Amino acid sequence: MNETVDAFHRGRFHVVQPKGAGHRSGVDAMLLASLVDAAGPVSVADLGAGAGAAGLAVASRLAEATVLLVERSSLMAGYARKTLDLAENAELAPRVTVLEADVTVSGKARVAAGLLDEVHDHVIMNPPFNDPADRLTPDALKAEAHAMSEGLFESWIRTACAITRPGGQLSLIARPQSIAEIIAACGRRFGGLEITVVHPRPSEDATRLLVTAIKGSRARLVFRAPLIVHGDEGHAFNRQADDLNNGRSAYARRR
Repeated sequence: MNETVDAFHRGRFHVVQPKGAGHRSGVDAMLLASLVDAAGPVSVADLGAGAGAAGLAVASRLAEATVLLVERSSLMAGYARKTLDLAENAELAPRVTVLEADVTVSGKARVAAGLLDEVHDHVIMNPPFNDPADRLTPDALKAEAHAMSEGLFESWIRTACAITRPGGQLSLIARPQSIAEIIAACGRRFGGLEITVVHPRPSEDATRLLVTAIKGSRARLVFRAPLIVHGDEGHAFNRQADDLNNGRSAYARRR
C-alpha cells in the first residue's frame, strides 16, 4: 500500500498515512487536539487514533503531555508505530505509546486489553461518524474508519468514562446530527458539556461539533459561539482556526 509522510503544526511533527486507502487525518484531528488545555504533566488517551495525528498534535503543543494512541486496526496501528519511528518525531516519540485495542470492549476485557481504570486526565476521540449509507466505498479500511455503527457513542463514551480520572475531561469531534446520541451517552458520566458548532464559512451550515465535558460534573450544558474556519471566499483559514490547526493555541473550556 502506498503511503505519505505529512507535516503538521508547520513541520513540528510528521505522520505516516496510507495513500488512497484508510483514514487520512487533517483539520478535524487538529481541532480535536486543540481541545486539550493543560499546564504541567498531563496524561491523554486518544481513542481511535488512526496513525496518531491528534495525539501527536497534543504532544507537540504540550511539552509535558504523555499520550496513549488507542487503535483497533492492526494496519493503522502499524502506521502509528511508523509515525513514532520517524526521525522528525524523535523528540515527541518517548512521550507517546501505541496500544492496539478495541475501545468498545468493557469490564475485564477492557482492562485486559490495556485500557485501565481512571488513569487519564484527558480522553479525546474522533470516532467514525458517517452513516453507513452516506458514502459507499470499496475500500474496507476506509469504510471501517468512517462508518458509524449502532450505539457507537454509548460504547466509546462508556470506555472514556472508565479510563478517565474523576474530574478529567472528555473531548470529541463529531457531526451535528449526532448531538442527541452524544448528550445521551454522556448522561451521568460526564457533565458540564460545552458544545461549539463549526462552520466552514459564515454563510454555510455547520459540518462539525466540538464537544468537551468533565467526568462527574453536574454543571449545565453550554452552547458556545460558533467557530468559523474560512472566510466568505477562498480556502485560507481565519486567524483563530489557523492558530488551532497549527498548534499555536488551545480551544480552552470556558469553565
